[in-house]
Order: sequence, then structure tokens, then C-alpha cells
Amino acid sequence: MNIQQPSEEQQLAVEGFRKFLDAEIRPAARRHRDHPIPKDRMRELTQAIAEFGLPGATVSAEHGGMGLSIVTEAMLFEELCAVSVDIGLCVMINKGMALTLAELPPSQAHLRDRYLADMMAGRTFGAFCISEPDVGSNVADIKTSARRDGEHFIINGEKTWISNGHYADIAIVTARTGPNGELSHILVDREAHGFESRNIDKIALNGQSTAQLFFSDTRVPYANIVWEEGQALKNTMKLFEKARANVGMLSVGLMRAALEASIAYAKERRQFGKPIAAHQLVAAKIAEMATLLDASRLMCFRAFSMMDQGIRCDVQSSMSKWFATENAVKVCRDAVQLHGGNGLTKEFDVERLAREAIVIPIPDGTTEIQKLMISRALTGIGAFI
Repeated sequence: MNIQQPSEEQQLAVEGFRKFLDAEIRPAARRHRDHPIPKDRMRELTQAIAEFGLPGATVSAEHGGMGLSIVTEAMLFEELCAVSVDIGLCVMINKGMALTLAELPPSQAHLRDRYLADMMAGRTFGAFCISEPDVGSNVADIKTSARRDGEHFIINGEKTWISNGHYADIAIVTARTGPNGELSHILVDREAHGFESRNIDKIALNGQSTAQLFFSDTRVPYANIVWEEGQALKNTMKLFEKARANVGMLSVGLMRAALEASIAYAKERRQFGKPIAAHQLVAAKIAEMATLLDASRLMCFRAFSMMDQGIRCDVQSSMSKWFATENAVKVCRDAVQLHGGNGLTKEFDVERLAREAIVIPIPDGTTEIQKLMISRALTGIGAFI
């Protein structure tokens, strides 16, 4: 892949977004550290962020978006995640939803017309509902059912580990439809059709919503089918291709925040008569952190560049996801070590970053799942039972 330097236009977009984030978003993220950001407040933040192109950056101008490249969007996304992964996660789901709505076929234009503008403006929240209490990466085992009743579906089931779940105004639900239990995606509107949600308390990333969603005889028009009936398994793989590289970029943001904090601390903190940055082991640690960050970013950009060219990149996306997320754990752990005892206190951000990094290798397929999928793609032999 040809790695190019950012264009002047990209640099200006990133610099303007960074100034806004430092002035408006960073203070809000600090106020809500480890505490849920209320939906109304999150909506205020996402509406402000939307002015800079997220979540509608890659949506075509025809549908009201900015028509930017996926690589440019990733550059903006890194800036956001370096300030707040909580808010970045919320925006990540919304941008996936916006692109999904924008790419719907003409027969489903009514869904795009109803929801896309508000999604791109940051006024509406979306969620993708795949995982269930007994179903993670084994999507084919989903139990949630959508029974056909005339011109409607009746949905019953429970979804879990749903990012944006408690915020969600709309949800794209993976459910069993048809006589042979084929999987389909169905758009459910919380206000119009009804579903319940409950937040899940975690080791970190509790500023945003990760939730359980409950569907009990939820009646939804058949016209709310997303893409084609019975094609959810194939389309879920396409969703994962994009999502996994984006989770990689979440990790890049985390690593960058940890590295920047560590560099500042190493220049200021003095031991044995000199800044700790002058000690060889500390210097080596900073160099290693920077190299892992840069390598992770480049792997993500390779996947995004392939997407821009219309090339499927399931393997490259899985590689970027496991490499970046696992190295985020190492880099953030090293940042705590570099801070010494101070790194264990909540006064310094690295304590929080280390906890957040532990979470990120799990969503959208664990590291172990990524490795199995990469191997299967390369050898043609599956390791799944």
C-alpha cells in the first residue's frame, strides 16, 4: 500500500478538530470520568462533534454527508479517541449506523429518509444488536426471533453487550426470520415499537452506554427489514470488517493519550538529579511505546485505505484490531509503570487509560477470534468446531 503524508486539507481538518476537542470535549470527559454521561448531555456533545464531520464524514454529499475518505475520517476519529474513548465509542456506533442508512437500497429509502439526517447531526443514537447472553462471535447461533405476522414482525429476545444500548433511539436487530430460521436485520424504533434497556457496569468505559436490550412481542413493520431478508450473516461480516478496524483506531487513541502523558511526565519528573527521561530504561520504554503506536496506526490505515479502494480487507481489519488492541494494553500498562506510584492514583490519567485498554480487545471479536479468522482465511482450514 502506498503510505502518503496527510494532505493540507486533512491537516487543517485535524488541527481544527483538535482545538475544538481540547476546548469543549476534554473538560466534559474529565467531569464524567468513570460515571455515566446522561443521554441529554451526550446528545449535546455528539451534536457539537457532528459539526466537524463525525458521524457523517464518509456519507456521500448526495445524502447530506461530507463525502470524505475513510482514511480522513479515521484521522478525525483518532483525535476524538485520544481525548475520550467513552465518547469515541458512542460516535463510532453512530457513524456505523449513518453509513448503513446511507447505503440502503432504493427499496428502503424510507428508512434513510426517516433517520439519516438526525443521525448525522448527532441528535439520534443508534445501536447494532448482535450479541446475546449465550451468543458472542458465533453469530449463527442467535436465538432472538422475529415471527412474521401479516405486514409485521413480532420480535422476542435479549441482546447483551450492546454499545450505545441505553442511549439508542433506533436499533438494528439481528433475528431469526423465515421458515428455516434465516437471520435478518430489522430496524426497531424505541419510541414507535418499544424495547427496554439496562446498562452494564464494567471495569472501565462506563461514561458511555454498554447495555442489555430486551424485546418482548415488539411489533415492527416488515418494511423495516435492513438490506435483504435472510442475508444478515453475510452482512454482519461486512459490518465486522469496518468495526474491527475502527476498534483498532480506538486503541490508537488510547495509546497516543498514554504516550503523550508519559512523555510529559518523563520530562518533568526528576530522580537522581535529572529528568527520568534521561535514564536509559525510561527512554527505551518511551521509544517502544511510540513504535507500537505508530505500527498500530499504520495497520489500521492500511485497512481503511483498502476500504476506500473498494477492496475487501477482512484479514487486514482483523490483524489491525488484534494488534492495536493488545498493544494498547501493553502501552497503557507501561505508562502506569513509567509513572511509578503516581500511576496508580486517579490524579493521573494513565490509571484510567490502563483500565480502558483492558476492555478494548474484547468487543467485535476477541483477539483469539481474530487470530482464528486470519488463519482460516490464509489456510482455508477452519479451527471452529
